[in-house]
Amino acid sequence: GIQKFIGYVPWDHQPLLATLASQVGQELGEADGVIVFDPSAFAKKGTKSVGVGRQWCGRLGKVDNCQVGVYMGYVTHIEHAIVNVRLYLPEDWAKDKARRAEAGIPKTIRFQTRHQLALEMLKECGGDLPHSWIAGDDEMGRPSAFRLDLRTLGERYLIAVPSNTLIRDIEAPAPVYSGRGRHPKNPFIRVDKWCSMLPEDAWTKIDVRDGEKGPLVIEAVKCRVQARTDTGGTGPDEVLFITRKRQPDNTYKIDYYLSNATADVKLSELARVATAAHRIEECFRRAKGEAGLADYQVRTWIAWH
Repeated sequence: GIQKFIGYVPWDHQPLLATLASQVGQELGEADGVIVFDPSAFAKKGTKSVGVGRQWCGRLGKVDNCQVGVYMGYVTHIEHAIVNVRLYLPEDWAKDKARRAEAGIPKTIRFQTRHQLALEMLKECGGDLPHSWIAGDDEMGRPSAFRLDLRTLGERYLIAVPSNTLIRDIEAPAPVYSGRGRHPKNPFIRVDKWCSMLPEDAWTKIDVRDGEKGPLVIEAVKCRVQARTDTGGTGPDEVLFITRKRQPDNTYKIDYYLSNATADVKLSELARVATAAHRIEECFRRAKGEAGLADYQVRTWIAWH
């Protein structure tokens, strides 16, 4: 009876999510709030659960059979909360009429990339959440098209990018002109290689917040760059922001970000936003520990939502 009630009785979850976003915006809203997008995967057995398939599962740290939700979080100095979600439907699911029917997927649902789902949520409830930044992990920042879409929407972003992202340092002196043809430009280079060539005095220490064991100190650097686009072209000017934190084994954990912020944005502000982006992981821990977010045993579209 419970399975049928949860999984097959028609109801629309969207009004509840809209109400949630409105309430969070009213209770936690601050002008410098940060909207964070982050996919989260749930390991599942079998092939019946809606949207399940072999894809990256962050909880397991590998590709495995799982479902993936794209979550929208909201972070301010007051608190942080998850405000919206989209279940990612892989393309093979979207095209399979029999599986769609068995899982009760509405006919209006079509295949969308995780980034398209994020943009849909932003347009849907971003206006209810006072904010000055959009943030996300390196899965969100990998395609340059997503950053361009945010720029087109008039949003300011600080998005993590993978270590193999190709960038051109536009602050460094250009190669000497030979007198013939076009003036040469600095070559594109992997961001991790660019980072490895930085002198020690390039890094600035920043106290970003009080941690459980005292102040959390990171080191950071920023630079104006251009990044390679998804099609191999040259993207617009962006701010490259890199943070590093010393680990117990004396190595560094290094994170890379790109932003469309102006060149005069302070390192401390970029560090605040980067730290805020990690708050969504705490949201997931709360949801899993207090509300059993990952401990469901349902298969259909309605039941998942």
